[in-house]
Amino acid sequence: MATILMPKATAVWLIDNTSLSFDQIARFCELHALEVKGIADGDVAAGVRGLDPIGAGQLTRSEIEKAEGDSAYDMLVVTPKHADKMEQKRRGPRYTPLSRRQERPDAIAWLIRNHPEVSDAQISKLIGTTKTTIEAVRTRSHWNSSNIKPVDPVSLALCSQIDLDAVVVKAAEKKRKADERAAIARGDDLDTLQPAAETVVEPVENVVDHAEEMRKMANKPVDAASVFGAFKEKPEEAE
Repeated sequence: MATILMPKATAVWLIDNTSLSFDQIARFCELHALEVKGIADGDVAAGVRGLDPIGAGQLTRSEIEKAEGDSAYDMLVVTPKHADKMEQKRRGPRYTPLSRRQERPDAIAWLIRNHPEVSDAQISKLIGTTKTTIEAVRTRSHWNSSNIKPVDPVSLALCSQIDLDAVVVKAAEKKRKADERAAIARGDDLDTLQPAAETVVEPVENVVDHAEEMRKMANKPVDAASVFGAFKEKPEEAE
């Protein structure tokens, strides 16, 4: 269910203008049933002016009538037609809290040392820093270079492991393609397997001839005298 605006004010209006049960109002406004009862008794949200959910475009009259006729029915919040377009996409570098900004150089140093394939733009977007700071850490011209120690940005809570893995995989794939283009430009032979359709199997005549020779030998009759002729009894030694 979509979240409604001003749930307590909406609950006040529903209590005063409908015959809905406390449980129905609590489920619709995402409140506890005892809290709704407290609103009805005047112990909670005293002085809060009721908000008409119909006028606010969050509920329809037909939904209220349906819920009044069935105590087990849960009312549905009206979703705006352009709700998907109202959500703004985050752009630019990630926001980093003030308490974590002093740890960003350590994360930059870790990424430069362990993942040199990651570009400055990717680092900037991943942990919310600037290219100037990244270059200062790389060239050790940062004002606090003597105290910078490489630390995993995930352990510093500057990014998630999923985001870090995605950036590393993307950078590695980009570097692989760049290396292949550079190798082709130099005229190097890429060590790749040929497709099966292009692979030609040359006949091995020696193997065929050897098999034929073994077949003939198997069909040739065996002369017992020639085989056992070498095994002659030795004369008994004189005692």
